[in-house]
Amino acid sequence: MRRPALPRPAFLSRPAFRRPSLRDVAAGLRARLVLAFLLVAALSALTTAALTFREARTAILKRTQDTAIEALRSQVNSQVPDYTFPLSQQALQDLQHRLNAAGGAQRWTVHLRYHGSGLVPGGGPGRIPQGVQAKVRAGIPAFQRLDSGGEPWLAIGLPVTYRGTSEASGLEVYAQMPLREDEANVQALVKAAQRGALPAVALAAVPALIAASGVLRPVRELRRASRKIAAGELDTRLKVTGRDELADLSRTFNDMAEALEENVAELRRMEANSRRFAADVSHELRTPLAAMTAVVDVLDEDAETLDPDTAYAVRLISEETGKLARMVEDLMEISRFDAGAAALHLDEVDVSETVRKTVQARGWQDKVAADLPEGVRARLDPRRIDVVVANLVGNALKHGGAPVDVAVRVAHGEEGRRLLIEIADRGEGIDPDVLPHVFERFFKADSARARSEGSGLGLAITLENVRLHDGTVRAANRPGGGAVFTVELPLRQGGGETA
Repeated sequence: MRRPALPRPAFLSRPAFRRPSLRDVAAGLRARLVLAFLLVAALSALTTAALTFREARTAILKRTQDTAIEALRSQVNSQVPDYTFPLSQQALQDLQHRLNAAGGAQRWTVHLRYHGSGLVPGGGPGRIPQGVQAKVRAGIPAFQRLDSGGEPWLAIGLPVTYRGTSEASGLEVYAQMPLREDEANVQALVKAAQRGALPAVALAAVPALIAASGVLRPVRELRRASRKIAAGELDTRLKVTGRDELADLSRTFNDMAEALEENVAELRRMEANSRRFAADVSHELRTPLAAMTAVVDVLDEDAETLDPDTAYAVRLISEETGKLARMVEDLMEISRFDAGAAALHLDEVDVSETVRKTVQARGWQDKVAADLPEGVRARLDPRRIDVVVANLVGNALKHGGAPVDVAVRVAHGEEGRRLLIEIADRGEGIDPDVLPHVFERFFKADSARARSEGSGLGLAITLENVRLHDGTVRAANRPGGGAVFTVELPLRQGGGETA
């Protein structure tokens, strides 16, 4: 005998697992942590490289200009004393030639000016910055880096004084030298910094991943524990390590899980007690109800011989006793489902014929418009399908009125062939707020109808019988008006009986 599992509370239903997409991974906390770590590493590497480049460039250029100024001053001090002042134009040209020849290592080009005359050209870019010239005329040595023709140059100016005095001789010496080699050294330094920064950022990915894993490990554990809680494993707890915020979160989760486990245990205990009470009461009522029904049946047969008031009372007692008996039977049936004792006896049947017999047995032929094709066979429990169809048709007649449409058909889907039984009425339909609750036990759409002919368990029993067949039943409203209930069952075929 197969025992169906008890329905799980909605909050304990296992969530559907979905593999994270690439977009989800990219937007996840791990990716953001790694990206932030890499950005910090890249910013640090670039900042360090920029500062290093600036300091190194300044040092290279300062060394070059200091060396050039000192070399030029040394040559001027050694060459000028060979001449007698005042200097002739020929002497100026000779001095210029000798200074140019002495500057082979620095590759400078010398220009001379004597007592405010024009510069004696010596090649090179052909211009000395005015700022340098102004300082030299004022007796101050000066230098300036400039760009000429897309190439870097260094301009140097030295005022010449008489030996042993600070008196200006009127001779001004200017030199220009290219800085191509220094610029090449600077560019090589830039490339070296770039080559060093990229591997540094790449290597930073390793500690970034390690750090992200360390931070996310408690989060992953929390996610796994949450899924276990959602799957019903309420004894799940997290291991708490450390004293940081994640440890506090783990402690809070454990407190929540403990409280949830206690509350669910209490709810299950109360639910089990209520089900046991209903089953016990129903069982205890069956014997006296059987005796009452037998007596009432006898009285009902003799009602015509009694006076009108007594006959009315007898018929009322007979009707109410019948309702009570049906309610007790429904409670007993629900108790069997709750206890997992409901047996399913499968047999290969003609579905249309089974539905037709259900309608005929209750005398509903004139109230039902049936669409029952021949040849639809399936392995079902005839008694339970009879209960399902009877409850749904009876409910449609009671709340929707005749005629009720009953149809049997076969549908093809991704899960294979499915058997569909549809019962539709032509009433006003079901309030959309009521639809989600129609299969709940003792639910009444109109709270004012505190008392009705039914037990309030008919649709709940229908749902349990359909579930026992591994099927589903749903309620909806038809576009043209009226409610429709659809029973969907797997289309089993083949003989035999199971229990």
